[in-house]
Parts: sequence; structure tokens; C-alpha cells
Amino acid sequence: MNTLLISLIIILCIAILCFFAYNRFKQTSPKKVNAGQMAPTFTIPDETGTPRSLAEFKGKKTVLYFYPKDETPGCTQEACGLRDSFDAFREHGIIVLGVSYDSPESHKNFKEKEKLPFILLSDTKHEVAHLYGADQHAMGFLFAARKTFLINEQGVIIYIFDNVTPENHAQEILKAFGY
Repeated sequence: MNTLLISLIIILCIAILCFFAYNRFKQTSPKKVNAGQMAPTFTIPDETGTPRSLAEFKGKKTVLYFYPKDETPGCTQEACGLRDSFDAFREHGIIVLGVSYDSPESHKNFKEKEKLPFILLSDTKHEVAHLYGADQHAMGFLFAARKTFLINEQGVIIYIFDNVTPENHAQEILKAFGY
């Protein structure tokens, strides 16, 4: 009798765990946004801890680039490429926003070390990456996907880079904007 009761409790616990695991996976599956859609709005802290909203950049062309991790080789190469082309972005009125799961403190150190002239946003809860379908967490990863979204002055996504090559990404962005 005790063995039967214990077996039923174990089966019930396994069923409950499977139910919660399935629902968690369903909720964290990345969303898909497409070119032509309004860019999802958000507010998260920058490298200084100041809350920044996408809405504050409405009326400006915006690059929203997701990257996996501060101070890793590919991410540093991509960020430095954007830094080196920053005068061209500024000349054309383009705002650059980098997003990863790193803390504001990590972003501050990365920005200072690499002399990055653009804003780095801290998506520690993975909410913004999830909104944009750049959240790989559901697939077992702890980093945002390397994806870039170009947003026009009206707040519409006009181009999405799903497969980013860090070494020449700045030039690809300028070309996609028509420069």
C-alpha cells in the first residue's frame, strides 16, 4: 500500500513538472517580428542605469542591435566596427542602440574600455530580446541572438539582419539604410 501511494505521488509530481516545463517553454519561445511592423516598445536601463525607452528615439532612424556578451571577441569586433563608423551614422542622423543581457555595470566597463560612443541597454530579464525574437533562452542559451533591426523615423522596422557578420556589419547597416 505504501509503495503504491509513493508511486502515485511520484507520477503526479512528474506530471506536474512536465506541465510547468511545457508551459515555460511555450511562454519563452521567441516571438517573430517582421519588417513592416511597428517596432515593439520597451524601457530598460542603459549603461548608467538610466531607464531608456525606444519611444525617445521616435523621429530618428535607429539601429537596435542585439549581441551575446560584453567583451567577447565577436561582440567586441562588432561594437568596435560600429564605433569606427559612428561618424557616418551621426552624419545621417542614425541612432545606435546595443542590447545584451549584461548588467549596466558590465556595459559601462565595456563602453569605457572600447570607447563606444553609443548607448548600451541592459536586458537582464530578457524581455526586449523576447519581444524582438532575439531570445535564445528557450533553446538552452543564456545569451541574446546576434540580430539587428533597422527602425525608421515612424518607428517601423524596415530591415532585419538575422545572420550578422561582426567584421563588416556597420557597412551592411549603412548600405541597408541607403548610404
